[in-house]
Amino acid sequence: MPPSHPHSHGPDPDAPPPTPEVLTRRRRAVWLMLLLLVPVGLATVVGLLVLWPGDEPTRAEQAAELFLPPGTTYPEGRVSAVEPFDCSVPGGGGQPAQPLTCATVVVEVLDGDGAGEFQQLQLPAEVYAAGITEGDVLVLTRDAGVEGAGQYAFYDYDRDVPIVALTVAFAVVTVAVARLRGFNALVGLAFAFFVMLQFLLPGLLGDSSPTLVSLVGSAAIMFVVLYLAHGFSARTTTALVGTLFGLALVAVLGAVGVATARLTGLTSDETTTLLQYDPALDFSGLVLAGVVVAGLGVLNDVTITQASAIWQLHEVDPDMTWQELYRRGMAVGRDHIASTVYTIVFAYAGASLPLLMLFEVYAQPWDVVLTSSAMAEEVIRTLVGSIALVLAVPVTTAAGAFFAKAAGTRAGAVTDQRLTALRARFAR
Repeated sequence: MPPSHPHSHGPDPDAPPPTPEVLTRRRRAVWLMLLLLVPVGLATVVGLLVLWPGDEPTRAEQAAELFLPPGTTYPEGRVSAVEPFDCSVPGGGGQPAQPLTCATVVVEVLDGDGAGEFQQLQLPAEVYAAGITEGDVLVLTRDAGVEGAGQYAFYDYDRDVPIVALTVAFAVVTVAVARLRGFNALVGLAFAFFVMLQFLLPGLLGDSSPTLVSLVGSAAIMFVVLYLAHGFSARTTTALVGTLFGLALVAVLGAVGVATARLTGLTSDETTTLLQYDPALDFSGLVLAGVVVAGLGVLNDVTITQASAIWQLHEVDPDMTWQELYRRGMAVGRDHIASTVYTIVFAYAGASLPLLMLFEVYAQPWDVVLTSSAMAEEVIRTLVGSIALVLAVPVTTAAGAFFAKAAGTRAGAVTDQRLTALRARFAR
């Protein structure tokens, strides 16, 4: 192993500090990889400029405005009184009535034009059953065009406190454990949300190709997030190569899967609502865009692990051949694949749990359930993501091994041999 230098700092603060020779080889490797990444980066920037949505509202946004009365606001209101009452539904065909309890509540409007007013609202049974007590804060709707008691209505529960508290706790824990790297990861996450809110979602609602919008947006996110979280290094650049390959593979396999399975994308209440707002939307393309975006996180995780393993192996033994680097890196990758495939499948299964429960209730044949429109979306999304994940591992491993060996020099090898000889001489 090359001796460590007490004043050198590598890109990974948790790893032993590399020697100056190792840092030189890393820089050369980065330049080699930039020959591949610069064209992709330029294409991403051009894609952002060409596909960036304008300021004009989309057709769906214009239609959505018609579904809400003009001037509708969402003030908060504090519950000051709760009066339950029976609202049971009479049973049909001689069946007993279904017992239900609704409530009449009095709320104090906390903000908006009606701040300080007290309003009486009717809450349905499912809202009251979730728990409403005096002092609770609710989100209301206020229709400025209605006078009297019908001006306010219940919209949702106020969830500011738990969401803000968990967000702060997440940020504090991340920074406390991962320190500067954790802070950079949070900055990268904020950038990712910016791209999604300002580019990805408006682009998907517009006339641009959902596939191009999702690929360009995802590539832009990965370029920034990876370097922010892990630093500008050969390891990170190797991971970026593997991640971009995985994204391209997801797009290709997803397009084939969506087309051959004839997925319409109209399998949820949300997509049905979007259809009402804009029937011209490419809902099959939205399915593909969802597949691409869903693959971002897990591809990032797998590729950075593989890249880190390859470069650590190369630093430990610079004389290791390309084949040996690849073989040892894949030993780590196979373990990671085995665990991450479970992560993908169970994550999708958890998100689709109510859908799976409905299929259990209907007691349909398993082959009918598996190939139904709603279930097929989840199955194809899972399989496409898993295939891209598995293939990204050998590609990242091969790229890391190739660039690590290509970055080595004969002078560097001679230096390592001299250091080894000197160490052996002093050991005598």
